[in-house]
Amino acid sequence: MAWVLLAGLPALASTGGSPAGALEAASTPGATAERAEHGLSQQAGEISSFKAPWGPFPVTNSMLVSWIVAVGLIVFVQGATRRMKDVPEGAQNVLEWMVESLYDFLEGIIGAHLVKRTFWFFATIFIFILFANWIGLIPGVGTVGWGHQTPQGFVVDQPWFRGANADLNMTLAMSLVFFVCWFYWAMREIGPLGFLKELFGAKGETQGLLKLLMVVVFFAVGLLEIVSILFRPVSLSFRLYGNMFAGENMLEAMSSLVPSLGWLLPIPFYFMELLVGFVQALVFMLLTAVFTMLICAHEAAPAGAAHH
Repeated sequence: MAWVLLAGLPALASTGGSPAGALEAASTPGATAERAEHGLSQQAGEISSFKAPWGPFPVTNSMLVSWIVAVGLIVFVQGATRRMKDVPEGAQNVLEWMVESLYDFLEGIIGAHLVKRTFWFFATIFIFILFANWIGLIPGVGTVGWGHQTPQGFVVDQPWFRGANADLNMTLAMSLVFFVCWFYWAMREIGPLGFLKELFGAKGETQGLLKLLMVVVFFAVGLLEIVSILFRPVSLSFRLYGNMFAGENMLEAMSSLVPSLGWLLPIPFYFMELLVGFVQALVFMLLTAVFTMLICAHEAAPAGAAHH
Protein backbone atom coordinates (compact mmCIF):
# COMPACT_ATOMS: atom_id res chain seq x y z
CA MET A 1 0.00 0.00 0.00
CA ALA A 2 2.98 2.28 0.20
CA TRP A 3 2.61 3.32 -3.45
CA VAL A 4 -0.49 5.40 -2.65
CA LEU A 5 1.75 8.13 -1.26
CA LEU A 6 3.16 8.80 -4.71
CA ALA A 7 -0.20 9.94 -6.00
CA GLY A 8 -0.35 12.72 -3.49
CA LEU A 9 3.13 14.12 -3.22
CA PRO A 10 2.88 17.26 -5.36
CA ALA A 11 5.57 19.78 -4.63
CA LEU A 12 3.16 22.19 -3.06
CA ALA A 13 4.92 25.51 -3.38
CA SER A 14 4.14 28.71 -1.59
CA THR A 15 4.65 32.03 -3.32
CA GLY A 16 5.55 34.96 -1.16
CA GLY A 17 5.76 38.57 -2.22
CA SER A 18 9.02 40.28 -3.01
CA PRO A 19 10.72 41.85 0.03
CA ALA A 20 11.63 45.02 -1.87
CA GLY A 21 14.36 46.92 -0.19
CA ALA A 22 14.83 44.38 2.62
CA LEU A 23 18.61 44.47 2.51
CA GLU A 24 18.68 48.24 2.18
CA ALA A 25 16.30 48.68 5.10
CA ALA A 26 18.39 46.37 7.25
CA SER A 27 21.42 48.61 6.81
CA THR A 28 19.61 51.69 8.15
CA PRO A 29 19.95 52.73 11.82
CA GLY A 30 17.59 50.84 14.11
CA ALA A 31 16.87 48.07 11.59
CA THR A 32 18.61 45.47 13.74
CA ALA A 33 16.71 46.52 16.84
CA GLU A 34 13.42 46.44 14.93
CA ARG A 35 14.12 42.92 13.64
CA ALA A 36 15.00 41.71 17.11
CA GLU A 37 11.79 43.22 18.48
CA HIS A 38 9.42 41.85 15.89
CA GLY A 39 11.11 38.49 15.27
CA LEU A 40 10.31 36.44 12.19
CA SER A 41 8.90 38.40 9.27
CA GLN A 42 5.34 37.50 8.28
CA GLN A 43 6.36 37.59 4.63
CA ALA A 44 8.51 34.90 3.08
CA GLY A 45 11.77 36.29 1.69
CA GLU A 46 12.61 36.12 -1.99
CA ILE A 47 16.00 34.47 -2.44
CA SER A 48 15.98 34.22 -6.23
CA SER A 49 13.77 34.53 -9.31
CA PHE A 50 13.71 33.40 -12.89
CA LYS A 51 11.79 34.30 -16.00
CA ALA A 52 8.68 32.31 -16.84
CA PRO A 53 6.31 32.63 -19.82
CA TRP A 54 3.89 34.59 -17.63
CA GLY A 55 6.54 36.85 -16.11
CA PRO A 56 9.06 36.84 -13.25
CA PHE A 57 8.74 33.80 -10.98
CA PRO A 58 10.03 34.48 -7.45
CA VAL A 59 11.58 31.69 -5.42
CA THR A 60 11.07 32.25 -1.69
CA ASN A 61 12.84 30.62 1.24
CA SER A 62 9.64 28.84 2.35
CA MET A 63 9.08 27.58 -1.20
CA LEU A 64 12.59 26.14 -1.23
CA VAL A 65 11.93 24.23 2.00
CA SER A 66 8.63 22.87 0.64
CA TRP A 67 10.46 21.58 -2.45
CA ILE A 68 13.13 19.96 -0.29
CA VAL A 69 10.46 18.21 1.81
CA ALA A 70 8.50 17.02 -1.24
CA VAL A 71 11.58 15.74 -3.07
CA GLY A 72 12.87 14.07 0.08
CA LEU A 73 9.58 12.22 0.62
CA ILE A 74 9.41 11.11 -3.01
CA VAL A 75 12.99 9.81 -2.91
CA PHE A 76 12.32 7.99 0.38
CA VAL A 77 9.14 6.33 -0.95
CA GLN A 78 10.81 5.35 -4.21
CA GLY A 79 13.77 3.86 -2.36
CA ALA A 80 11.57 2.03 0.16
CA THR A 81 9.39 0.46 -2.54
CA ARG A 82 12.07 -0.34 -5.13
CA ARG A 83 12.64 -3.90 -3.92
CA MET A 84 9.52 -4.93 -2.05
CA LYS A 85 9.86 -7.96 0.22
CA ASP A 86 7.20 -10.24 1.69
CA VAL A 87 8.78 -9.67 5.10
CA PRO A 88 9.46 -5.92 5.14
CA GLU A 89 12.59 -4.54 6.69
CA GLY A 90 14.37 -1.22 6.91
CA ALA A 91 12.78 1.68 5.05
CA GLN A 92 10.03 -0.53 3.63
CA ASN A 93 9.04 -1.58 7.13
CA VAL A 94 8.87 2.04 8.33
CA LEU A 95 6.85 3.14 5.33
CA GLU A 96 4.38 0.27 5.49
CA TRP A 97 3.89 0.80 9.23
CA MET A 98 3.20 4.49 8.67
CA VAL A 99 0.79 3.95 5.77
CA GLU A 100 -1.10 1.06 7.37
CA SER A 101 -1.43 2.91 10.67
CA LEU A 102 -2.85 5.97 8.92
CA TYR A 103 -5.17 3.81 6.81
CA ASP A 104 -6.61 1.95 9.81
CA PHE A 105 -6.94 5.22 11.75
CA LEU A 106 -8.82 6.98 8.93
CA GLU A 107 -10.96 3.94 8.20
CA GLY A 108 -12.27 4.06 11.74
CA ILE A 109 -13.26 7.70 11.26
CA ILE A 110 -14.64 8.05 7.72
CA GLY A 111 -15.44 4.42 6.89
CA ALA A 112 -14.06 1.82 4.50
CA HIS A 113 -15.79 3.24 1.42
CA LEU A 114 -14.51 6.80 1.71
CA VAL A 115 -11.02 5.88 2.86
CA LYS A 116 -10.43 3.90 -0.35
CA ARG A 117 -11.21 6.99 -2.44
CA THR A 118 -9.59 9.69 -0.35
CA PHE A 119 -6.70 8.06 1.53
CA TRP A 120 -4.10 9.22 -0.99
CA PHE A 121 -4.87 12.85 -0.13
CA PHE A 122 -5.22 12.61 3.65
CA ALA A 123 -2.11 10.46 4.11
CA THR A 124 -0.04 12.72 1.88
CA ILE A 125 -1.18 15.93 3.52
CA PHE A 126 -0.44 14.53 6.98
CA ILE A 127 3.03 13.26 6.10
CA PHE A 128 3.95 16.40 4.15
CA ILE A 129 2.81 18.78 6.91
CA LEU A 130 4.47 16.70 9.61
CA PHE A 131 7.90 16.63 7.98
CA ALA A 132 7.63 20.23 6.80
CA ASN A 133 6.99 21.23 10.42
CA TRP A 134 9.88 19.17 11.75
CA ILE A 135 12.37 20.23 9.09
CA GLY A 136 11.63 23.84 10.03
CA LEU A 137 13.17 23.05 13.44
CA ILE A 138 16.54 21.95 12.05
CA PRO A 139 19.31 24.34 13.16
CA GLY A 140 20.15 26.65 10.27
CA VAL A 141 16.58 27.11 9.08
CA GLY A 142 16.00 30.81 9.56
CA THR A 143 19.54 31.48 10.80
CA VAL A 144 21.63 30.91 7.66
CA GLY A 145 21.50 33.43 4.85
CA TRP A 146 22.53 36.87 3.64
CA GLY A 147 23.20 39.54 6.22
CA HIS A 148 25.66 42.10 7.49
CA GLN A 149 28.24 42.44 10.21
CA THR A 150 27.47 44.47 13.35
CA PRO A 151 29.46 45.20 16.53
CA GLN A 152 27.33 42.52 18.24
CA GLY A 153 28.04 39.95 15.53
CA PHE A 154 26.70 38.83 12.17
CA VAL A 155 23.00 39.55 11.62
CA VAL A 156 21.01 37.54 9.03
CA ASP A 157 18.76 39.85 7.04
CA GLN A 158 17.53 37.35 4.46
CA PRO A 159 17.42 33.66 5.55
CA TRP A 160 17.84 31.07 2.83
CA PHE A 161 15.41 28.70 4.53
CA ARG A 162 12.10 29.25 6.32
CA GLY A 163 9.56 26.79 7.67
CA ALA A 164 7.20 25.94 4.82
CA ASN A 165 4.08 26.17 7.00
CA ALA A 166 5.21 29.43 8.57
CA ASP A 167 4.18 30.99 5.24
CA LEU A 168 0.47 31.71 4.85
CA ASN A 169 0.71 31.16 1.10
CA MET A 170 1.71 27.54 1.69
CA THR A 171 -1.08 26.70 4.14
CA LEU A 172 -3.69 28.52 2.04
CA ALA A 173 -2.60 26.62 -1.07
CA MET A 174 -3.07 23.27 0.72
CA SER A 175 -6.47 24.37 2.03
CA LEU A 176 -7.63 25.40 -1.45
CA VAL A 177 -6.46 22.08 -2.90
CA PHE A 178 -8.53 20.31 -0.25
CA PHE A 179 -11.54 22.52 -1.03
CA VAL A 180 -11.40 21.47 -4.70
CA CYS A 181 -11.01 17.79 -3.76
CA TRP A 182 -13.85 18.08 -1.23
CA PHE A 183 -16.21 19.46 -3.87
CA TYR A 184 -15.19 16.75 -6.35
CA TRP A 185 -15.71 13.97 -3.79
CA ALA A 186 -19.11 15.39 -2.83
CA MET A 187 -20.27 15.52 -6.46
CA ARG A 188 -18.99 11.99 -7.04
CA GLU A 189 -20.61 10.47 -3.96
CA ILE A 190 -23.99 12.21 -3.75
CA GLY A 191 -24.32 14.20 -6.98
CA PRO A 192 -25.55 17.79 -7.45
CA LEU A 193 -29.09 17.07 -6.21
CA GLY A 194 -27.83 15.19 -3.19
CA PHE A 195 -25.42 18.03 -2.46
CA LEU A 196 -28.27 20.58 -2.48
CA LYS A 197 -30.46 18.26 -0.42
CA GLU A 198 -27.67 17.83 2.12
CA LEU A 199 -27.39 21.60 2.48
CA PHE A 200 -31.00 22.76 2.27
CA GLY A 201 -33.15 19.64 2.69
CA ALA A 202 -35.41 19.45 5.76
CA LYS A 203 -34.42 16.68 8.14
CA GLY A 204 -36.85 14.60 10.14
CA GLU A 205 -40.48 13.67 9.55
CA THR A 206 -43.04 16.43 10.15
CA GLN A 207 -46.54 17.20 8.90
CA GLY A 208 -48.63 20.25 8.06
CA LEU A 209 -47.51 23.75 9.01
CA LEU A 210 -44.62 22.40 11.04
CA LYS A 211 -43.17 20.80 7.92
CA LEU A 212 -43.39 24.14 6.07
CA LEU A 213 -41.67 25.85 8.99
CA MET A 214 -38.91 23.25 8.98
CA VAL A 215 -38.34 23.81 5.26
CA VAL A 216 -37.80 27.52 5.90
CA VAL A 217 -35.56 26.85 8.90
CA PHE A 218 -33.35 24.34 7.10
CA PHE A 219 -33.08 26.62 4.07
CA ALA A 220 -31.71 29.34 6.36
CA VAL A 221 -29.39 26.78 7.96
CA GLY A 222 -28.18 25.82 4.48
CA LEU A 223 -27.27 29.43 3.72
CA LEU A 224 -25.26 29.57 6.93
CA GLU A 225 -23.61 26.26 6.01
CA ILE A 226 -22.50 27.72 2.67
CA VAL A 227 -20.83 30.59 4.51
CA SER A 228 -19.17 28.06 6.82
CA ILE A 229 -17.93 26.01 3.85
CA LEU A 230 -16.45 29.08 2.16
CA PHE A 231 -14.56 29.98 5.33
CA ARG A 232 -13.14 26.49 5.88
CA PRO A 233 -10.03 27.09 3.71
CA VAL A 234 -9.39 30.31 5.64
CA SER A 235 -9.72 28.67 9.05
CA LEU A 236 -7.61 25.66 8.04
CA SER A 237 -4.82 27.81 6.62
CA PHE A 238 -4.70 30.31 9.49
CA ARG A 239 -4.79 27.59 12.16
CA LEU A 240 -1.74 25.81 10.77
CA TYR A 241 0.11 29.00 9.82
CA GLY A 242 -0.55 30.69 13.17
CA ASN A 243 0.76 27.79 15.23
CA MET A 244 3.91 27.26 13.18
CA PHE A 245 4.67 30.97 12.82
CA ALA A 246 4.24 31.50 16.56
CA GLY A 247 6.46 28.52 17.31
CA GLU A 248 9.31 29.81 15.16
CA ASN A 249 9.00 33.26 16.73
CA MET A 250 9.12 31.71 20.19
CA LEU A 251 12.29 29.77 19.39
CA GLU A 252 13.91 32.90 17.98
CA ALA A 253 12.91 34.89 21.07
CA MET A 254 14.36 32.25 23.38
CA SER A 255 17.64 32.15 21.48
CA SER A 256 18.07 35.93 21.70
CA LEU A 257 16.74 36.40 25.25
CA VAL A 258 20.12 35.71 26.85
CA PRO A 259 22.83 35.85 24.14
CA SER A 260 25.32 33.82 26.16
CA LEU A 261 22.74 31.01 26.58
CA GLY A 262 21.23 31.29 23.10
CA TRP A 263 22.19 27.69 22.37
CA LEU A 264 20.63 26.29 25.57
CA LEU A 265 17.35 28.10 26.26
CA PRO A 266 15.50 26.97 23.10
CA ILE A 267 16.20 23.25 23.67
CA PRO A 268 13.13 22.52 25.89
CA PHE A 269 10.95 24.41 23.43
CA TYR A 270 12.29 22.34 20.55
CA PHE A 271 10.72 19.24 22.12
CA MET A 272 7.43 21.10 22.54
CA GLU A 273 7.53 22.21 18.90
CA LEU A 274 8.11 18.62 17.81
CA LEU A 275 4.84 17.74 19.55
CA VAL A 276 3.08 20.82 18.16
CA GLY A 277 4.23 19.92 14.64
CA PHE A 278 2.74 16.43 14.97
CA VAL A 279 -0.51 17.69 16.52
CA GLN A 280 -1.02 20.34 13.85
CA ALA A 281 -0.48 17.83 11.05
CA LEU A 282 -2.96 15.48 12.73
CA VAL A 283 -5.53 18.26 13.27
CA PHE A 284 -5.32 19.38 9.64
CA MET A 285 -5.81 15.82 8.41
CA LEU A 286 -8.66 15.09 10.84
CA LEU A 287 -10.56 18.28 10.06
CA THR A 288 -10.36 17.71 6.31
CA ALA A 289 -11.39 14.06 6.77
CA VAL A 290 -14.38 14.98 8.96
CA PHE A 291 -15.49 17.71 6.54
CA THR A 292 -15.42 15.11 3.77
CA MET A 293 -17.30 12.52 5.82
CA LEU A 294 -20.06 14.97 6.75
CA ILE A 295 -20.91 15.73 3.12
CA CYS A 296 -20.27 12.29 1.62
CA ALA A 297 -21.66 9.95 4.29
CA HIS A 298 -24.38 7.64 3.04
CA GLU A 299 -27.30 6.45 5.10
CA ALA A 300 -26.92 2.79 5.95
CA ALA A 301 -29.14 0.55 3.85
CA PRO A 302 -31.72 -1.54 5.73
CA ALA A 303 -30.54 -5.04 6.63
CA GLY A 304 -31.42 -7.56 3.94
CA ALA A 305 -32.44 -4.85 1.45
CA ALA A 306 -30.24 -6.45 -1.21
CA HIS A 307 -32.32 -9.64 -1.03
CA HIS A 308 -35.65 -8.03 -2.00
